[in-house]
Amino acid sequence: MDAAEASAGTVPVSRRQFLQIAAATFGAAGAGCSTRTTPTETGLRTVNTTCDVCFWKCGVVATVRDGKLWKLEGNPLDPLSRGRLCPRGTAGIGMLEDPHRLRTPLIRTGKRGAEQFKAVSWDEALDHIAEKLKKLAAEHGTETIAFFKHGIGAYYVEHAFKAFGTPNVAAPSFAQCRGPRDVGFNLTFGTNPGTPENTDIARAKTLVLIGTHLGENMHNSQVQEFADFLRAGGTLIVADPRFSVAASKARFYLPVKPGTDIALLLAWMNVIVREGLHDREYVGEHGHGFDKFAAAIADKTPEQAAPETDIEARLIRETARAMAMTRPATLIHPGRRSTWHGDDAQRGRDVALLNALMGNWGREGGFYMPSCIGLEDYPGTPKYPKSARGKADNKNEAGNKRWPFADQTVSTGLREATVTGVPYPIKAWVVDATNLLQAIAGRARTLEAINTLDFLLVIDTVPSEIAGYADVVLPEAMYLERHDTLNDDCLRMSFLALRQPVLDPPHKQKPGWWIGKELGRRLGLEAFFPWNDLEECLKVRVTNGGFDWMELKTKGILIGPQAPLYVDQGAEVSYDTPSGKVEFWSQQLADKGFDPVPRYTPPEAGPEGAYRLITGRALMHTFSRTVGNPRLAQLMPENTMWVNAGEARRLGVANGQRVRLRNQDGVVSDPVAVQVTERIRPECVYMVHRFGSESRAWKGAYRKGASTAQLTTRVKVDPLMGSTSIHGNFVTLLPAMGGTGAGLPQQAAGQRSTERARG
Repeated sequence: MDAAEASAGTVPVSRRQFLQIAAATFGAAGAGCSTRTTPTETGLRTVNTTCDVCFWKCGVVATVRDGKLWKLEGNPLDPLSRGRLCPRGTAGIGMLEDPHRLRTPLIRTGKRGAEQFKAVSWDEALDHIAEKLKKLAAEHGTETIAFFKHGIGAYYVEHAFKAFGTPNVAAPSFAQCRGPRDVGFNLTFGTNPGTPENTDIARAKTLVLIGTHLGENMHNSQVQEFADFLRAGGTLIVADPRFSVAASKARFYLPVKPGTDIALLLAWMNVIVREGLHDREYVGEHGHGFDKFAAAIADKTPEQAAPETDIEARLIRETARAMAMTRPATLIHPGRRSTWHGDDAQRGRDVALLNALMGNWGREGGFYMPSCIGLEDYPGTPKYPKSARGKADNKNEAGNKRWPFADQTVSTGLREATVTGVPYPIKAWVVDATNLLQAIAGRARTLEAINTLDFLLVIDTVPSEIAGYADVVLPEAMYLERHDTLNDDCLRMSFLALRQPVLDPPHKQKPGWWIGKELGRRLGLEAFFPWNDLEECLKVRVTNGGFDWMELKTKGILIGPQAPLYVDQGAEVSYDTPSGKVEFWSQQLADKGFDPVPRYTPPEAGPEGAYRLITGRALMHTFSRTVGNPRLAQLMPENTMWVNAGEARRLGVANGQRVRLRNQDGVVSDPVAVQVTERIRPECVYMVHRFGSESRAWKGAYRKGASTAQLTTRVKVDPLMGSTSIHGNFVTLLPAMGGTGAGLPQQAAGQRSTERARG
């Protein structure tokens, strides 16, 4: 059977043939973009659209020359890109060039995970999906379908499933990235920094980064503002166990021991309150429970924190005073990807409290007050049905909340309901543009849940790992080939941004809105899609909002009204907390049996001689999503493992040598190259997250580097909001090829002294 047969009909595909189709049906040999030519098109044309290589959604000017996509540049009108794109944005062309991208719908024919599929038409695939879902809904209820998503491309598929009646819609980014931070700020200010964050970085006089890697987590406008801050001579304080790119720019670098951030934050606040350096006017007017808070941190001195954090008491005091000197233009960055040690919501609350002591909420150089446009929905769209059973992610057997302060759906909670059937069983997953085998901690539990399902639908642009376990795989068009819902994020200025097609999809890929609408039609949901195509829908919404549709199509960006940014400009600030004020002492935490002021608990130690595995990001990759991008893979084809230079000498490990990592539960990684460096604490090793894909069909990503997701077998669940930790795993080093330690000294199996572990 050849690829043409597989594309045309319903011929069963063996595992070996499936892999062959990855080079044919999934993507023809040769650069996709270079073959994407419209024969009759000559000359240059530009299309203004928005990027989708990460969630920042920067404005893009795409230039097509003689029918080929030539280059991508930042739209100068866009407040997110400010006319510039990051390396990932400019390499969006590589997503079109990927020869292994999905081409046609597939239906599973063999055992789940065996990668046996048949290539089918869209009608057959969608009819099959609708039949399965209607049967499950009739037998078990629409609530038993869970929808997992990432990005605005999933908006209209999500819309279809909400209309169908499921309340179980989750973005893994809540429980695996920003959720603890947001909950900590909500408990303190009654609101959170949002996405993108309302941080006034460029106007700050002092910026504090505690575990936040600006310059490596390449969020475009924030990195540009970070450069503006440094150029203006701002004071940068960085606390991190790793000497990151940002740390190299710092006036104060604190190599804090992993898991001790709360001890450091409490000590900073102790100095500021004890010495009366906080904004007493702000606290007096807007603070609630400050006296109780001050009493609770009275003994959290730098001397107490020093042996825990491995930071000198003198340096803790000096940096606390440096923060206070420039308040309110002192910003302790709230960060993202804050699921580290299991107490992360309280850590996020400490970050919020330290900002509150600076009096910087609604103040220049702190947190500005964002503006939004907020267009109305398409007129006449019905409301979603309400579920009598409610969501399944956050209820125990007694029907009570497991995590009382989770204000969004917890993806791992849906996973648990799938496995346990509590509070009711989840029978089907729909996974749109997120690889759950890499995106949520506890890979074995995710596989257990997948093997429990009656039905798994995966919608993606590439054959990600989870696609190999799907019952049906649908190929979505790339962001440069489709319309999506409008971007109207809340920023310094209100704006509208339009994503619109630059080129047509090259094969049988379809945009997410079309998939949602066609699936909705088969599920009897036509009333929820009262428009013919998405451009018609967007035009009505924009026009009804008082904006010019043709101007938006031409420019890609429309700027809306500008509201005051700061209190002294007339911005209104309110605190949606029980007291209506900033809650230094949280009665709602106390009422649920939690510490009303965060308390430090030392992190659990690992096995004798093992190294704590910490993970992070690289400026050229958006986790596993870009690992197979041919252009970005040239910049970073695989991850490396950072190890302290002193430890490398003791182990006899050389720079560039390939080793395997074995975690505390016996899981062994693929080989990974050692990067010997002075830039990391001796008890840690570090790797960029989301490499080591096991998808054979996505050859550009297959087994590139080592997978931190596989090594993350121990997780702690945050008791406030359900996030799962990722930095509680420990590894030892093994030779790259077999054996139990031969070729490495005995220290490679973990023989480091306690004295060395302390650094």
